[in-house]
Amino acid sequence: MDFELRRAREKLDKEQRERKERAKLKLDRERKAKEEAKKQRDAIEAAQRSRRLDAIEAQLKAEQQMGESLLAGRGVVFYKILEAVPFQGSGDKVKLPPSCFTELSDQGAFDKGPMYFQLSLVHQEGSSATKDDEKGNNRTTHSGVLEFTADEGSVAIPPHVWSNLFPVDAPNIPLVEVRYVRLSKGTYAKLQPDGIGFSDLPNHKAILETSLRQHATLSQDDVLTVKYGELTYKLRVLELKPSSSISVLETDIEVDIVNPGVESERTDQYVLKPLAFGASESGLVEEGNYMYYKFSIDDDAWEKLVSDDVKIEVKIDAEANGGDTDLYVSKHPLIFPNRHQHEWSSHDVGSKTLILSSKDRNLGTGTYSLAVYGFKGTTKYQVSVHVQENSKHKVGQQATHSSSMDVDTVECRNCKHFIPTRSIALHEAYCSRHNVVCPHAGCGIVLRIEEAKNHVHCDKCGQAFHLGEMEKHMKVFHEPLRCPCGVVLEKEDMVQHQASDCPLRLIACRFCGDMVQAGSSAMDVRDRLRGLSEHESICGSRTAPCDSCGRSVMLKDMDIHQIAVHQKN
Repeated sequence: MDFELRRAREKLDKEQRERKERAKLKLDRERKAKEEAKKQRDAIEAAQRSRRLDAIEAQLKAEQQMGESLLAGRGVVFYKILEAVPFQGSGDKVKLPPSCFTELSDQGAFDKGPMYFQLSLVHQEGSSATKDDEKGNNRTTHSGVLEFTADEGSVAIPPHVWSNLFPVDAPNIPLVEVRYVRLSKGTYAKLQPDGIGFSDLPNHKAILETSLRQHATLSQDDVLTVKYGELTYKLRVLELKPSSSISVLETDIEVDIVNPGVESERTDQYVLKPLAFGASESGLVEEGNYMYYKFSIDDDAWEKLVSDDVKIEVKIDAEANGGDTDLYVSKHPLIFPNRHQHEWSSHDVGSKTLILSSKDRNLGTGTYSLAVYGFKGTTKYQVSVHVQENSKHKVGQQATHSSSMDVDTVECRNCKHFIPTRSIALHEAYCSRHNVVCPHAGCGIVLRIEEAKNHVHCDKCGQAFHLGEMEKHMKVFHEPLRCPCGVVLEKEDMVQHQASDCPLRLIACRFCGDMVQAGSSAMDVRDRLRGLSEHESICGSRTAPCDSCGRSVMLKDMDIHQIAVHQKN
């Protein structure tokens, strides 16, 4: 009996313990479920709170951008993020898609004058430039608009704007923020070339003015590219007034050009080394490179050249080490002559001499540039400029030459020279064994038989050369050259093209007197008939008061006005 009661009590205690454990586990599960639910509710509330804050921040930012756009655009709000696409153009004017034309037109932007846009680089994840830009270098520049013909979702950007937005490498998909702004007309600009040489250009401010005609804006810290013939100069914008971004359309700007810093000087910039008469300079030139020198002819030297009929000798003595050079000379303002833009040249193999005479209409007082061009290999040379005295007969000196009519002569059947009759038989026998006449039409030169194999004529121009000179002749005179304006011609035609037809040639403007690039043909038919270049057509459109009546007349019409109104020739 006691045994059964003990077993029943143990069984009851065990069941009570199991019920307590199950109840405890249930309570733990419920507590954990409540804690998990609370965590989820807190996370949801935190996410909702963050979204509400982001929405409020985005709304505030949008309202701020709207206010800035209204302020910058003076009532016109235009903001787009477009993919940047490069196109080959000049200046700083971009191409926008047609939808932008409609949006700007609806807001009356075209009635407010020239349109300007602020272009900013949009940061992207994974971009190599993002980290640098986030440190405070947010690339921003400004531009005008050329036309509305770009593909939808893209903006076509010329090289000037592209290089300022992407100075190193552009991302795979370059995105640009385009915002309509209004810019004040500029009054002052301070520029700094990145290397020496720009300030030495004749009328460099006029060259800069011609380059700026293709621009609508300038922005501080931008790099402006100025071309002078084949040379390219880069100028950094250090300071602008009245603001850090200005309009350069229809305004007069005071420009200061400061000297380049020592740390920014480029070593590849051309430099003119002075060369005195009678002195020589030695140097080393590599293939495809130029070394430049300058010398001057003053009034006293020119008077001596004209009165004494002396000549100027420009000479290059080159070492025979397998290299070769060419010699080019030009008169300023062409300060850096090259292969297809020069006034005098010499292409002899080895050492070479160039004689300049006062009878040459291109020679006169002024400064001249001399270029030593590395035609082949690396060449050591010595260059010099001398005044060459002419040797004249003394008074009473007898000439040693006698006419063929003074004695009885007969023409040699081989060399065609006139030989005295008494010795013609011996001469012809000797001449036929040792001499030969060049059979090329128009040549007729008499050569020794051993020299005849090296006497050749160019198949294109017919000029006679030594066989070793033919390769250089073909490369110099008959290899097509590409002008910076895009025309491809042989050397002789290229020199003529660059002297009279090339839009990049330098001319003296008849209205402002500056040496500027001629440009293409004038847009106005009447200006083309008067022979005005593109620059002269624009420059001559400025007005000035007539000296006789005080009326404002365009400079290019002043001569017609004087004849038609005042009967002055």
